[in-house]
Amino acid sequence: MTDSTYLVVGLGNPGPTYEATRHNVGFWAVADLVDRYGSSFSLNSRQRAEVATALVPGTSIRLVLARPTTFMNDSGSAVRSLATFHKVKPSHIVVIHDELDLDAGRLRVKLGGGDNGHNGLKSIRAHLGTGDFHRVRVGVGRPPGRQDAAAWVLAKMKPAELEEMRVDAAVAADAVELLVREGLVATQNRYNS
Repeated sequence: MTDSTYLVVGLGNPGPTYEATRHNVGFWAVADLVDRYGSSFSLNSRQRAEVATALVPGTSIRLVLARPTTFMNDSGSAVRSLATFHKVKPSHIVVIHDELDLDAGRLRVKLGGGDNGHNGLKSIRAHLGTGDFHRVRVGVGRPPGRQDAAAWVLAKMKPAELEEMRVDAAVAADAVELLVREGLVATQNRYNS
């Protein structure tokens, strides 16, 4: 492992049933990065993920870009396997995920913290034995009325909502690029408005 390798994991659920749901915004952000760098995913069944690698242009920064093929609640098994294989320490892991406590269109970047009820983060913390990894938190907002939070993040979005969420995923990809190039403080100053 070199300090210039980062593992960037987008959280989501595999399969067409979940493709157009808020819970999959992390998948879209990682796919955006893969497209930007002209890379492509390949299935790694041993690591339980779709994986691509890329060099950030103009740098020696290597990205391992991954979408777990597990369901959200078992994301940690894939993250641990990927981190072990690629020799990436927790401080060089970046997890992109949906965040109920931020309105849609908002984004926050942080290092460490709790899982805030997010089962994907809870699984990653359990498998890594630490919560000291970077999080790019993409706002999806709270459900309207008394709707259940799980039903909200797993509900298919209307086309206009889906288009807005895909823009938010692209912004999350921008934040990841800034984070690996310039560090946490610069990224927070730019995105944690």
